[in-house]
Amino acid sequence: MILTRFFMGGFDRRITILIVLLLLLALLVPMLHLLMPPTSFFHVPTFMVALLGKYLTYALLALSLDLVWGYCGILSLGHGAFFALGGYAMGMYLMRQIGSRGSYGNAELPDFMVFLNWKELPWFWYGFDSFAFAMLMVMLVPGLLAFVFGWFAFRSRVTGVYLSIITQAMTYALMLAFFRNNMGFGGNNGLTDFKDILGFNVQAPETRMALFAASAVALCLGILVTSALVNSKYGKLMIGVRDSESRLRFLGYRPESIKLVAFTVSAVMAGVAGALYVPQVGIINPGEFEPGNSIEVVIWTAVGGRGTIVGPVIGALLVNAGKSWFTGVLPEFWLFALGGLFVFVTLFMPKGVVGVWASFKTRWRAKPPAEISQPAEAQT
Repeated sequence: MILTRFFMGGFDRRITILIVLLLLLALLVPMLHLLMPPTSFFHVPTFMVALLGKYLTYALLALSLDLVWGYCGILSLGHGAFFALGGYAMGMYLMRQIGSRGSYGNAELPDFMVFLNWKELPWFWYGFDSFAFAMLMVMLVPGLLAFVFGWFAFRSRVTGVYLSIITQAMTYALMLAFFRNNMGFGGNNGLTDFKDILGFNVQAPETRMALFAASAVALCLGILVTSALVNSKYGKLMIGVRDSESRLRFLGYRPESIKLVAFTVSAVMAGVAGALYVPQVGIINPGEFEPGNSIEVVIWTAVGGRGTIVGPVIGALLVNAGKSWFTGVLPEFWLFALGGLFVFVTLFMPKGVVGVWASFKTRWRAKPPAEISQPAEAQT
């Protein structure tokens, strides 16, 4: 059904090329890591695999924001909260897989609960020893939060900068809550020291390759879902909400319902990105709720080009690759560089990298008008 929507809604060569490149990357990187000797120039080291996998999860997060910001006009400054909630759901599953191999040897309670003198497992941890249940929570918890939040916000007709502020307040409130030890999520230290996922050692090279490939495939699925939505009749309504919400309301539609669906789907995508992020980096803590992280997602999307599907993916990869290099050379100046980049893009590249490239191709392919020569009239 998604593929049918994708092709019937309009064939976009850029999206097809991106999906093919991602699938090739999902095959090529594991092969170069596992088959090439470490001394080979073509060998991809373990740390690079984890880094690239993290970039792909960030790209999926940026894509989820593009769905609501680029196509529905909702500038969310709280998408990091959905990302972190999906990560915590995965982290809880991974903690339950440790069993008696923890530092305190308690097969029922995670180490931080033993340290804090908890006597029994909290009720909201039940079921997380099952991978299927954990994956359900990865999608359900962010989606439910987005649905409840959006239900009240959109029906109250909160829009523009006011909506952006309360989304930022939401993620900040969650950050403060998760920092508390009595919440049962590890407090300041979060969840870490993971051992297994689906019975496989999470540190094993084969497992890391599988996680990387899963991130690439999830990003491809996210691209297909987003493309199917925006190319459908519902997608036209989303664009109508973005361009003129009042006009759409006068035509008899309910913009709050349109925005609510997009916001919920976007949150689910962000939760999946967070779930794939955690086993690759090995930790999840309240710092992921930091409002600055959500603002960075906005910058990735703006740099790549919002409302393009391809742009946020490119922006997330470019900005995070630049961050890895910049923080290694001049770490104290990274935030200044990031802020300057956002200002530059806002002023001089409002359509992002993809928009600039499209404009360049249009000018390059443009041909001068043909000269029309009129026959000279016979003089008598």
